[in-house]
Amino acid sequence: MDDEQKGFKITDKRASASEAEAVDPEKKQDERTCAEIAEEEAFTTVLNFSTFILSLTTSALVCLGELPDPITKDKTLNLPLAQQTISIIEILKEKTAGNLTEDEENLLGTVLYDLRMKYVQSACS
Repeated sequence: MDDEQKGFKITDKRASASEAEAVDPEKKQDERTCAEIAEEEAFTTVLNFSTFILSLTTSALVCLGELPDPITKDKTLNLPLAQQTISIIEILKEKTAGNLTEDEENLLGTVLYDLRMKYVQSACS
């Protein structure tokens, strides 16, 4: 019984610097940055097989110099990484054969064809 009355005292020291100021929830909501809002919206995006394939496709297009790198904003050519990403999509197509919807199969076929053509164009130039 004595053990039950003994306990831990937890003190939140994070708010100690701003205890004098009451935090208004509406003000705090208005102070959210665009990055925080974008991060919240990113988590509400529906994730499925098609969005995964489109994400890999976008990565391959960045490696092929078709799209700018999201960080550096430069278009650079990285053929080995582009080939690796295309190969990953090919593996996914092989391993998921028979388990995809018609739309997903069409998406994979179209994406692979387009990426292969862009790869050949980039490699030959």
